Amino acid sequence: MTQHPVDAPQFYLTAPATCPYLPGKQERKVFTHLVGSRAPMLNDVLTQGGFRRSQNIAYRPACDGCRACVSVRVQAGDFDWAKSFRRNLRTNADLVGTEIAAAPTSEQYSLFRRYLDARHSDGGMADMTVLDYAMMIEDTHVDTMVVEYRRRGPDTAITGRGVGPLVAVSLTDILSDGLSMVYSFYDPELDERGLGTFMILDHVRRAASRKLPYVYLGYWVEGSRKMDYKRRFLPQEHLGPQGWAEPGMEDTLPGILPK
Repeated sequence: MTQHPVDAPQFYLTAPATCPYLPGKQERKVFTHLVGSRAPMLNDVLTQGGFRRSQNIAYRPACDGCRACVSVRVQAGDFDWAKSFRRNLRTNADLVGTEIAAAPTSEQYSLFRRYLDARHSDGGMADMTVLDYAMMIEDTHVDTMVVEYRRRGPDTAITGRGVGPLVAVSLTDILSDGLSMVYSFYDPELDERGLGTFMILDHVRRAASRKLPYVYLGYWVEGSRKMDYKRRFLPQEHLGPQGWAEPGMEDTLPGILPK
């Protein structure tokens, strides 16, 4: 007789809301709670199935007549270190990332606030308070960490830590098959450094050093300029109806479904 766990996840559907990526579209999400001792395992399975995490919620799009949101993961072991990426690493060679426990700090929130005000002042996170930020970081039952980036100092080779003010931050989940970048932000006054790209490249290196095959980047949306940067990191796989495959190899190409 097959026994089903009593704490099997329950899934729920949100009400329709304005799509943040494609004009004139509405979005719906299916979600479940990530709580209890099974949360890390469930987060693994759901992330591999196209879900994203926000605090103790795992969600994915469930929009009527639209499959524009495509889950993307980068193949860390076979990563193509293009000239532009190597140049980015040289530009940011004076930075070092330190992995710490997922605990919020006032310094993190100050940087987060400056980043939102400069880059996403009209976005859905624009009104987040310090309490909201704290919940985003620490309200979790899964294996997660914060990577803080600072400039290298005279003792960095010994301590492994940078010095001075925060330059960038990434909230990252640690999965059985990779690293999932939940949310990242950086000093908007250092935009010329390409810090968003740098953090992804750094996570590719971190995943490879852990012998983890993938870095999960969330969703790519064809036609959304804010998501287009994700196509640069190769090789990558997209999640289609038949599972993960390299772009162009899916049985159904991403996009709007015919009516």
